[in-house]
Amino acid sequence: MHMNTYSEATTSRPMPPTVDEDLENNTELCKGTNTNTPMVRKKSELVVVTNNVRFQMLRSFMTNLQVVFLGTKLVVLFPAVPLAVVANFCSFGRPWIFAFSLIGLAPLAERVSFLTEQIAYYTGPTVGGLLNATCGNATEMIIALLALHQNKVNVVKFSLLGSILSNLLLVLGSSLLFGGLANLKREQRYDRKQADVNSLVLLLGLLCHLLPLLFKYALAGGDHSIATNTLQLSRASSIVMLLAYVAYIFFQLKTHRKLFDAQEEDEDEEKAVLGFWSAFTWLVGMTLVISVLSEYVVGTIEAASDSWGISVSFISIILLPIVGNAAEHAGSIIFAYKNKLDISLGVAMGSATQISMFVVPLSVVVAWIMGIRMDLDFSLLETGCLAFTIIVTAFTLQDGTSHYMKGVVLTLCYVVIAACFFVLKTPLIDQYPRANFGAKPSFEAITT
Repeated sequence: MHMNTYSEATTSRPMPPTVDEDLENNTELCKGTNTNTPMVRKKSELVVVTNNVRFQMLRSFMTNLQVVFLGTKLVVLFPAVPLAVVANFCSFGRPWIFAFSLIGLAPLAERVSFLTEQIAYYTGPTVGGLLNATCGNATEMIIALLALHQNKVNVVKFSLLGSILSNLLLVLGSSLLFGGLANLKREQRYDRKQADVNSLVLLLGLLCHLLPLLFKYALAGGDHSIATNTLQLSRASSIVMLLAYVAYIFFQLKTHRKLFDAQEEDEDEEKAVLGFWSAFTWLVGMTLVISVLSEYVVGTIEAASDSWGISVSFISIILLPIVGNAAEHAGSIIFAYKNKLDISLGVAMGSATQISMFVVPLSVVVAWIMGIRMDLDFSLLETGCLAFTIIVTAFTLQDGTSHYMKGVVLTLCYVVIAACFFVLKTPLIDQYPRANFGAKPSFEAITT
């Protein structure tokens, strides 16, 4: 019995090597001819693991590539991005570069919003809200900064003004229009509190825009000190606007978060489809591509204006914002179609508030740092359109109900303003002289 147990033990456990065998093994190990040693096996296993990791990384990259590029209906516009780069390097016509760049910005802007939402799943509601507020209008911010770098102040003013008008009249108007037509048999309602807060903040921004204009015409002296004083007033007003926007963000994300989160109660819970670092990497890459295309747009806008016979003001106020707000426009209409007007109002008015109270004053402060004289005087016609837009929108949203007629009015207001700037032919630089505001116009000055 003992012998059987011992024999079983010896068969299950290897016998220790003899001295000669040990010597031979050491010799082979020194020569490197034994391929079954533990060290070699570890190396082979490491190679297998490395190959598996590389395969998983490649598979993850292809999955992310499919989600990022094929996850939008604007995927058909992505070929415009490489076409714009090729057109620039091959020195094609500058209007072609502008057209391809403008088209390519639409899907990129939509994907930046998508990637920001993906990151917000991991950062929590507060940081996610701040990230959405910062990156929501990334295209407009990049175009503004690049235009400032090239000292094209009027392009900055026109594009930012157009973004506000587009959100309040076109995006919101078309959302109310299609939402009302899709829900004719039931009354559409929304929470007035959120609309009231946004309207109040927009009116504060309108005051900061009006004061430099009124200040200029009130003095009516026509000397250099008026321009300097207007610039100083604009910079002070910009600081006030930034402080008001910080208070607005704190109000929205902290103290009265329930007021703005009520719009999301009926939504189905969604999960992130991208990892944090994957979304962050794609976001950085998309932002860099947007910067390149925005530089093309800013550099070729005058050439496109001359070639197409369209004023720079129309391109900047109408065309650029429509492209930049394409994703928000489509999303807002979809939510209104599903009778979720609170979300539509949050998209349209929230974006307009961000442009008015954050991007515009930030541009003034950045121009101040760069030594560029940019003020909040958007000239009489532009400021009048802005004032009319904010007042009409506030009146439209005051009763908490909606129907398609409200959307018709807002949309037609945008059409009329677009026609006005289409007819208006203004030069890009010094469109409105700063001197002799109090002088009486002469017939020669009018005709020339």
